[in-house]
Amino acid sequence: QVQLVESGGGLVQPGGSLRLSCVASGSSFSSYAMSWYRQAPGHERELVAYITRDGGSTNYADSVKGRFTISRDNAKNTVYLQMNSLKPEDTAVFYCNARLTWLGFNSDYWGQGTQVTVSS
Repeated sequence: QVQLVESGGGLVQPGGSLRLSCVASGSSFSSYAMSWYRQAPGHERELVAYITRDGGSTNYADSVKGRFTISRDNAKNTVYLQMNSLKPEDTAVFYCNARLTWLGFNSDYWGQGTQVTVSS
């Protein structure tokens, strides 16, 4: 299993930037594909960004393409989400997800979430 702890959230003005971090402990970090999700009040949790186990491929929600960048450092057991040009509609709780795929089955692990508020 893996335990995930997010940090880096906070209050930022529109147009500003934040960098979220998610540190994993436990099993081999490089075995997990990593993602960032977010959930705004009254909305379902949605996928924001995804990165493969080796960091060689990434995917983004259309709403964040060109503004957010996901990256990982397997030596530090950490995945990052650099968020630029933030908008009020980016306000949400952001969650780190680790997915282990084994013999066709997925096991998902979640962090506790970090609040991001974009407001003037």
